[in-house]
Amino acid sequence: MDSRKAVTLKLWNRLMASARRRQLFPDGAAVLLAVSGGPDSVVMLDFFAGQARAHRLRLYVCHINHKLRGAAADADAAFVRKLGAQYGIETFILSADVKKLAAKAGTGIEQAARTARYRLLSAAALKKRCAYVATAHHSDDHAETILLNLLRGTEPRGLLGIPAERELCRRGKFKVRLIRPMLAVSRREIEVYIKVNGLLSRRDHTNEDEHYRRNWIRKTLLPLLETKQPRLREHLADLSAKLSKLL
Repeated sequence: MDSRKAVTLKLWNRLMASARRRQLFPDGAAVLLAVSGGPDSVVMLDFFAGQARAHRLRLYVCHINHKLRGAAADADAAFVRKLGAQYGIETFILSADVKKLAAKAGTGIEQAARTARYRLLSAAALKKRCAYVATAHHSDDHAETILLNLLRGTEPRGLLGIPAERELCRRGKFKVRLIRPMLAVSRREIEVYIKVNGLLSRRDHTNEDEHYRRNWIRKTLLPLLETKQPRLREHLADLSAKLSKLL
């Protein structure tokens, strides 16, 4: 395995090069980091903290407790609060009773959680005047989303997968952009970074439950398809990139 310095610089350079190419955030930006406590968001936090001084970034951390996993969810929130303190970054812990919201709206748990999450992130960003909210979706999430949309039935735009950036909300003339800088790296690269840097993270056991379609795609469908085409994720990313120039 490469040295800690080599792994760190490789990932930082790839993320920053991608962010600059896609113009995700400028120097001097105020960025709200959506941190669940999982490996993906912990690595994103470590990256932004490492870039803050050189690029004059003003950072905040926001954690959303969906009230779905009882004591485990509370432990995640406590972990992120402590993590934010270790980095010296102001941290917000927000919550939403997703089960009640789903029942009230007549939607599934996943959709209700997503709606609540972005509503709360928008409110926090507007409060702190952050023009950017960063989430930790990575390239594997991108491939899974394309397949998920195919299974649901989708318009061609659904094959674009997860956009690297979009408008999240606005108040008057102030706009907040949702950015996803981690799309430039894979789950495997994130796991290596976590290991060599000795970073702690939390694991959400619901990510193992294949009752949820996305988990089934990640744990069963994708590995099965890759036995026939090992470069499937790369091919899906290429398809998405080509479509983005046409739509």
